Amino acid sequence: MNKKIIGYAIAILLVGSMVVMMVKTSLDKTEPIDEYLIATEEVPGLEKGATPPDFELTTLAGDVVKLSDLKGKKVVLNFWASWCGPCKAEMPHMQKYYKKNKAKENVEIVAVNLTTAEKMGIEGVEKFIDAYGLTFPIPMDRDGIVMDQYQVMTIPTTYMIGTDGTIAHKIVGPMDEKKLKELVNNLK
Repeated sequence: MNKKIIGYAIAILLVGSMVVMMVKTSLDKTEPIDEYLIATEEVPGLEKGATPPDFELTTLAGDVVKLSDLKGKKVVLNFWASWCGPCKAEMPHMQKYYKKNKAKENVEIVAVNLTTAEKMGIEGVEKFIDAYGLTFPIPMDRDGIVMDQYQVMTIPTTYMIGTDGTIAHKIVGPMDEKKLKELVNNLK
């Protein structure tokens, strides 16, 4: 009886290890993303040149992120949810860009989680952050107020904000590292 239990435990560990390795391998891949849309007047949302609404949100670690505190920096303000396929495609690119450029560029990525839209709750968000090794600030929009203020209808949605604190672009859909770098470099 004990040998059977030990055998099952070993089999479960082997299968579990294989699954973890397959998921890790797929997470490490950052395929180029060809489909993104720089929003125009036809897409609802805040307009180019507008000053975005200020907000103050808290991360899972309890850190407070206030948008107005970032004035003077280039800001990539991203809205996402853990179940969102395009968000899963985009996040490895954002993390790679952030890791390479945070220290040498005057840029901050703020990835607002649309917590009211989460299907797996906070636990799903935590697993997503851990799985992708995200290190940029991730404030939680627990009441959906910021989502409403920014008129986020499709995720991921990203606002590129210049050092003057105004919106330069709104991107609907996922971006790859190359496009992200290009857009940040064009911010003033």
